Amino acid sequence: MPAALVYPLAALAEIAGCFAIWAWWRGASVFWLVPGLMSLALFGWPLAQVEAGFAGRAFAAYGGV
Repeated sequence: MPAALVYPLAALAEIAGCFAIWAWWRGASVFWLVPGLMSLALFGWPLAQVEAGFAGRAFAAYGGV
């Protein structure tokens, strides 16, 4: 999987998962947890598709944005 696709997918999955859990924590329905946890699990999948040495670059790439 090309790195140009991995980084945006990982970023989107992490942001969506964190938002869903934040929304639940702030009083939204418990049903926000299901897509949130699935999204966070999906976050790990694209990063597992690149070499281990490059996974840290994914965090730096979208973490710095």
